[in-house]
Amino acid sequence: MRLTAMISSTAAAAALLAAPVLADHHNEPADIVDTAVAADDFNTLVAAVQAADLVDALKGEGPFTVFAPTDEAFAALPEGTVDTLLMPENQAQLQAVLTYHVVPGSYMSDSVDPGTYDLETLQGTTVNVVVGEDGSVTVDGANVVTADIEASNGVIHVIDAVILPN
Repeated sequence: MRLTAMISSTAAAAALLAAPVLADHHNEPADIVDTAVAADDFNTLVAAVQAADLVDALKGEGPFTVFAPTDEAFAALPEGTVDTLLMPENQAQLQAVLTYHVVPGSYMSDSVDPGTYDLETLQGTTVNVVVGEDGSVTVDGANVVTADIEASNGVIHVIDAVILPN
């Protein structure tokens, strides 16, 4: 018994000592998709990105700025909207909604002066971004609740509503 306990203790100590070395390559941020997957608030967004077949695009080189609605934001849509968008026959519509949340380029909050901006989205139309003197930011009326989540291929700004193209 004592030998088994000593071997187990030695193995545990070795694993603890090796962990920082093994984890060292994780210092770089993950890409936008993996960052969203790792967070707890984007389950619906991740499912939608998968259903829209946009995973590879959002894992691409970028850089991208993604205005990411939370699960709560998707839940606030009229009943049945998310289920309808996730249907295979509605993939083009889902792609349009999701790419409306993505802007080419990486826009960190501290790099944008107060003002109103119309930014072209990957969907092809523009999204209206208002940066207040107090640092508040809205995107087509949705509030940015968490800004500047860095990813290897861009940045994520969390918003409290799903924004829809006209």
